[in-house]
Amino acid sequence: MAWEWGEEEEDNKIVCIIFNPGKHLMKIAITGGKGGTGKSTISTALAMELSHEHKVLLIDADVECPDDHIILPTTREKVKNVHAMLPSFNPENCSKCGSCSEVCRENAVVFIKDKYPFIISRQCNGCGACLLACPSSALKEGQQVIGTIYQGQHQQPPGRNSNNLLLVWSEMDVGCESTSLVVNATREYAASMVSEYDHVLIDTAAGTHCNVISAMMGVDLALAVTEPTPLGKHDLKLILQLLKIMKIPTQIIVNKSTIGDSNLIEEVSRDNSVPLIQEIPYEREILKKHSRGQLVIHKTIEELANTITVKFLGGTHK
Repeated sequence: MAWEWGEEEEDNKIVCIIFNPGKHLMKIAITGGKGGTGKSTISTALAMELSHEHKVLLIDADVECPDDHIILPTTREKVKNVHAMLPSFNPENCSKCGSCSEVCRENAVVFIKDKYPFIISRQCNGCGACLLACPSSALKEGQQVIGTIYQGQHQQPPGRNSNNLLLVWSEMDVGCESTSLVVNATREYAASMVSEYDHVLIDTAAGTHCNVISAMMGVDLALAVTEPTPLGKHDLKLILQLLKIMKIPTQIIVNKSTIGDSNLIEEVSRDNSVPLIQEIPYEREILKKHSRGQLVIHKTIEELANTITVKFLGGTHK
C-alpha cells in the first residue's frame, strides 16, 4: 500500500494533506449523522487501543463541542489562535451605496440607507466579497480570532509509553459561525506532524454539514457510528449518502446494539451495500465509565482495532 502526497483545495486554501510515500498510515474518520450515538466514546477508545502497538494521532474535529480531551486524560497545550479575515471600513472613502451589503451572503454587513454600513463580526466568514464589490475602496482587510487549537499528550498509566497517542483539538470562539475555517486550520496543523504517526483518527461533529465534510476530506475510511433506533436509521442514511458522494469507503458500527431493533440498521446496511463491521452492546459498565468521563475499555473495541489492522492494513493487532 503506497500512498502519495496530495492536496485538496477549497477557496485557495489547503484543507488536507495526504500521506507520505512508503508508510502504511491510514486516515480514518469516525462520523455519523445523529448526535449522541457514541462517536467520541468510540474514537477515544479505538485510539487508545491502537496506541498500545502503534503511534496514533487523534483529531477532535467537532470544534463547536470538542469532548475527546474530557474522556482522555491528556495535557492541555495551547498551540495557536485561528484567525479569519474581517473587513474594516474607512468612512472617508465610503459612498454609502450599499454594494457591500448586497453581496454578503452571510448577512454580516448591515446597511441602512444614507448610513454607513457596519459589520456583525461573528457572522462574517472572511470571504472577501464585500472588498471586491466596493466601488470606492472603503474596505480593507483586517482579522479576527475565531478559535483556538490545542494539543495534549495522553497520560498513560506507569509503565506504558505516553508518547504513542497525541490528541489535537480546537475550540470555536463563542458566537462564531465559520466552523469549517477552524476545522481546516486544525487539520492543516495536524498535517504538519502526520508523518510521525502510524494512524490518524478524526472524530467529526454530528450531521452532514460543512464542518463534517471538511473533517472528512481526504480520509481513506469512514466508520459510520449509529444506534438501532428509527432516528439512528434515518440519520445513518444521510451520512451514507454524503460518504457515497465523497467516494469514501465506509463501514458501519452499531453502538448500544442490544437495545432497539437491530433489523433497522441491517436493512440500511443491505440497501446501501455498506458492511456492518462491529456491534458494541449497551452495558452498565460502559455507561458508568462514560458518565464519569472515563475511557471505555471493552472487548468489542479490541475486536474493532484488530479488524481494522488486519482488514485494511494487512497487519495484526494483539
